[in-house]
Amino acid sequence: MTSRLMISPKNIYRELILWVFLIIPFLYLYQIWDQLPDIVPTHFNLTGEADGWSSKQFLIFLPGSLGIGIYFLMLVLPQIDPKHNLSLEDNKYYAIRFFMAVFFSILSTYILYTSLAGKISNTSILFGFIGGLFAVLGNYFKDVKPNYYIGIRTPWTLEDERVWYNTHKLGSKVWIIGGLALLLSSILINNKERVFLLFIVTLLIIVFIPIIYSYIDYKKGK
Repeated sequence: MTSRLMISPKNIYRELILWVFLIIPFLYLYQIWDQLPDIVPTHFNLTGEADGWSSKQFLIFLPGSLGIGIYFLMLVLPQIDPKHNLSLEDNKYYAIRFFMAVFFSILSTYILYTSLAGKISNTSILFGFIGGLFAVLGNYFKDVKPNYYIGIRTPWTLEDERVWYNTHKLGSKVWIIGGLALLLSSILINNKERVFLLFIVTLLIIVFIPIIYSYIDYKKGK
């Protein structure tokens, strides 16, 4: 097995850093466990009011299904990528894994907090947080090598390496601008419905502009 498919001993400490973030939600859950009622809210509507409940034991599996699940998924992707362009030793790929670990650690902890509080006081915070993740991931998109799992994967980017890099160069800018716009709007706009609408519009833009561009660029090259 090559070094591309395994974690070298010198990089074990980098994995430990990821696990520090992954266990934070469990530590928080342990701290608030006795304060939680037997039945806790686990789903909320757009206004932040609870509309779904579960046993508090369900919360034990929440951090695992999010952060830890994503961690192991991204750990094995380099081993199953047919293009062999993903590597656990690659700093760019590690940076993506790092920010995903941070994101899901904060998200899981926030969900646990809302279960304790019984409602979401400001849903705009969540959309702004997601916007921040869009911006961070967009910053690394331009350096992602062609693969089947990470990045803007369309039939045209996977078919032509030139189209892949051109699309990710554009997509990087679109994701950064869209993510920052969403982050700022969650801070500056004091209206949950407007922030939600902007989130939907931003999501459509950052998804469909790169897809359409990849098709046009592929046809132009042919």
